[in-house]
Amino acid sequence: MKRELITIAGSLGSGKSSTAKAVAQALGYRHFSSGDLFRKIAAERGESVEATNISAEAQKDIDYQVDELLQKMGKEEDRLVIDSRMAWHWMPESFRVFLFLDLDPAAERVFQDVLNKTRVSEHGQSLEEVRASIERRFASEQKRYMALYGVNPTDPKNFDLVIDTKNNSLDSVVQTVLEKYNAWRVDEIRA
Repeated sequence: MKRELITIAGSLGSGKSSTAKAVAQALGYRHFSSGDLFRKIAAERGESVEATNISAEAQKDIDYQVDELLQKMGKEEDRLVIDSRMAWHWMPESFRVFLFLDLDPAAERVFQDVLNKTRVSEHGQSLEEVRASIERRFASEQKRYMALYGVNPTDPKNFDLVIDTKNNSLDSVVQTVLEKYNAWRVDEIRA
């Protein structure tokens, strides 16, 4: 059964958080970012997000803490938009969106955010450093989620909608998500 839940996953730098916030605002839904929670955990540990990702490979409780909260939210809440790598897995009755962005433009976006100080959880003195950090985080996340849950969090087959954000503005991505979500909900009502 479909529910009033939208889960947005995606490549690093693809615009997950910005999209999720805008979609939630347009629908009057609550927004939750598991990335913000993960950044909070990293700060509490006195580590960078990348270091916490690497730590999570051995310390499974880091991912379990985030995933248990997502599972609880999925059982108890509706009218919610979540940006998260794994919420689609814990909430199969949600409208599942994946935002894709190739590594080079992702690194450019993230580096611009670092320079503009709008992304405080990332560090890097150069585009190359940011690119290398993104590659390491991606590899760590792929390894962890396969080991923990036996899933590939970037497989397009897991999602109802996949959008390449490279040549799409935030407004057009948000509009596409809203249109497809509304069509998805109408299909449930008809069924």
